[in-house]
Amino acid sequence: MSNKFFKRTSAGVLTGAVNGLFGGGGGMIAVPLLKGMLGYEDKQAHATAIFIIAPVCAASAIVYIINGFAQWDVIIPAAIGSVAGGLAGALFLDRCPKTLINYIFIALMFIAGVRMLFP
Repeated sequence: MSNKFFKRTSAGVLTGAVNGLFGGGGGMIAVPLLKGMLGYEDKQAHATAIFIIAPVCAASAIVYIINGFAQWDVIIPAAIGSVAGGLAGALFLDRCPKTLINYIFIALMFIAGVRMLFP
């Protein structure tokens, strides 16, 4: 096996584990891994992370649903909003300078971290 295959698989395992353990957040680890560990450009890393996270989220969601943690009155409207936001974000990504994308990503990660420290 090549070193590149090992790195990609390791990044995938780590991303999936974070997403499954926390019920999301795999993209927050996937983007830095894709950029730092695998050398992807910023926009390519963000786009690839989204594609990676989709099946990971589906697998995690199935486990959560089977275990009775799903609240359908929240899931349906949130899913509709997430799809709309995802489409808007994907269109915005192509028009946005990479520096701005990085600052937005850093700000969101920082806000998420602070919210976890002070719930």
